[in-house]
Amino acid sequence: MRTLEEVQATLEIAKLKEEDLQKSVQCLSFGDSVSSDDYCLMELDDTLSQHIEAGHSLVIRGDKDEHGVLCSGDKTYDLKIAHTSNLLLFLPGCKTPEQLTSSQDSTHVIDAHIWGFCSSYWEVRRHRPRLKKLLRVLMENPYEGPAIAGQQENTENTYTMDDLLETIQASEEEIKHHLKTLHACQINEDVLFPGFWRVLDSDYEMKLVGHVTQLVDSESWSFHKVPLQTSLDELGPLEPREMIEHCFNCYGTRYIENGEVFYALDEAKVCRATALMLLNNAVKFNLGEFQEVWQQSVPEGMSTRLDQLKSVALVDRTARPETICLLRVQDLPEDTLERFNHLFTLREKWTEEDITPYIEDLCGEKQTTGALLTKYARSSTQNGTKVFNSRRPIST
Repeated sequence: MRTLEEVQATLEIAKLKEEDLQKSVQCLSFGDSVSSDDYCLMELDDTLSQHIEAGHSLVIRGDKDEHGVLCSGDKTYDLKIAHTSNLLLFLPGCKTPEQLTSSQDSTHVIDAHIWGFCSSYWEVRRHRPRLKKLLRVLMENPYEGPAIAGQQENTENTYTMDDLLETIQASEEEIKHHLKTLHACQINEDVLFPGFWRVLDSDYEMKLVGHVTQLVDSESWSFHKVPLQTSLDELGPLEPREMIEHCFNCYGTRYIENGEVFYALDEAKVCRATALMLLNNAVKFNLGEFQEVWQQSVPEGMSTRLDQLKSVALVDRTARPETICLLRVQDLPEDTLERFNHLFTLREKWTEEDITPYIEDLCGEKQTTGALLTKYARSSTQNGTKVFNSRRPIST
């Protein structure tokens, strides 16, 4: 530790006036075993700082072959190492000028020990959750319905929520939201066991939807008012009651009237599911023929519209006759650059209306599809319509 005399001598050499400085002088000294490997710095914004100060935790997720992400309870952040030319010191006992008292009459020396140092820190930035892997792992063993009598249910490659949190690079809330989007459900759930999260096999899901819509038609019910208990009683002999109710939750809105539970079926969701079933059976469909069959396949009173198929089907207006084919956003690459490259291999030119549903999920909190198109595509005018085509090479 330096003496006051040594400090004053240093000030004199530096041609600094003691009266212009704080009365408290902090002298920094390294400990005997200080190392740059002892600590790691992370830069946090106000939201994450308040999250930590409130006693909540943050977790880094990612397999060995994946770039790690930082997750709070409901948000995902990208982690990137930032290097600095200035050496960063860890000084637990060091005080800022605002913390130093000015009540001292004479100059005095405070010894501050350096606990560690480093020349880099983790930079944290809000990032989209990486959820494509979620569908991939769930599709390892999709749920195809209850096991046949005498057979044991296959529970290989099945995941609890804890398993998914270890596997998927996203926060718990984001995972739960996406599970709902995928119409996943918990199977074999009981008081002592949370159950495995399973995504429904597409044929089995459409079988459930078919049972519900056929019942609505046969009973001449309004699809806005479908009684739950009666539906469970009628369909219970065909499928597990919990799966029938799960179907209602996926394709309808629950409400109570006079003490009885009803569901209003979502027209867009039912029409969309029916269209996907039809499109799965052909590479391309004549648009006019498809629309006719599609309308005939949905419950009476429902109206089919092409805008119900945004992000799952693509219409080709340039073909003669016009065609429609299956193209689901969930099947496209998750990386922005790879997504654009793939889209431009499928179609050389895109209108903004056609491409927007396939890039909306790539936008950040303050980013628009227009900004993405400006960065990753080149615009031109064709027959009076603005179109976008590949910008090569595309910078990241």
